[in-house]
Amino acid sequence: MNTPLIDHYYMPAEWHPHQCCWMGWPCRPNSWPFELSRAAISYANVAQAIARYEPVNMVTLPEHQTIAQQLCGPNIQIVPLPLDDTWLRDTGPTFLIHQHHSKIAGIHWQFNAWGENRESLADYQQDALLGQRLLQHLQLLCYQAPLILEGGSFYVDGQGTLLTTEECLLNPNRNPHLTQTEIENYLRDYLNISKIIWLGQGLENDETAGHVDNLACFVHPGTVLALTCQDPQDSNYPALQDNLQRLRHATDAQGRSLEIIEIPQPAPREDAYGRLALSYINFYRANGGLIVPTFDDPADQTALNILSKAFSTLQLTPVYGLDLVYGGGCIHCITQQQPVPLI
Repeated sequence: MNTPLIDHYYMPAEWHPHQCCWMGWPCRPNSWPFELSRAAISYANVAQAIARYEPVNMVTLPEHQTIAQQLCGPNIQIVPLPLDDTWLRDTGPTFLIHQHHSKIAGIHWQFNAWGENRESLADYQQDALLGQRLLQHLQLLCYQAPLILEGGSFYVDGQGTLLTTEECLLNPNRNPHLTQTEIENYLRDYLNISKIIWLGQGLENDETAGHVDNLACFVHPGTVLALTCQDPQDSNYPALQDNLQRLRHATDAQGRSLEIIEIPQPAPREDAYGRLALSYINFYRANGGLIVPTFDDPADQTALNILSKAFSTLQLTPVYGLDLVYGGGCIHCITQQQPVPLI
């Protein structure tokens, strides 16, 4: 099969208009340090917040359809499919649009449970097939990428630039048989990008081993929002300072130096596994709205003020995100946008 690059498909930026948002209903009790029903309330809250701006489709196990519909409400479309967990950004497809025609397609990445970081791939057999199944459900062209990759590990600006981390994509627990050049070539072939900006390390104790959606994202072409830390004694300080310096010296695919908007990280907080990977950047950008996690943290209002200024054309909708982080991710991790094709 041809690649998306050959067929003139590309991944648009997250500010490109969406047809809908995809989510996955909580179904894995051992992912959470509390009852699954508590996690379900957080997912329903996020779904309802996004539904103010665009349609939301919720993938559920067949046996969870009724409770998901009850908690989410009638305006959320329930789609029963097999799944093991709820992190649809990582296990669902990456949607593509055609450069010249009104067509949409998707990539099914290979999945190995985040490098089998906490649990075995044997526990995630359904999630390893979810991207393909969802594209089949939508009757969309599916590109099978020969690369283990999760959707939360990269951002694109829709103009040829990709942002990612060395800790995640070059981690030997993902694609040990591939060189950095080979990985870069696959990213170019399947996402149709021409420039990769490599950050270094992710947040301490991030189960994903450095997903970039906790660290930095494109606000619009040429502008990046970056998580920062001002305390040299903080365990995240070296990595965040290094990432900031890399961004300051980087240029995008169009040759532009980047404007950088800094946003502080929340105060350290821990669970039974250690420090929680908290970030205000792990938001969802909907059509006309920004769904932002808050953590009952002193930095919440500062972060909202920065985001309100950076995304001045969007309406901010704060949603309590700490319960999501206890499960291993946040708002961006549990959502996946399906773009509108070009007219």
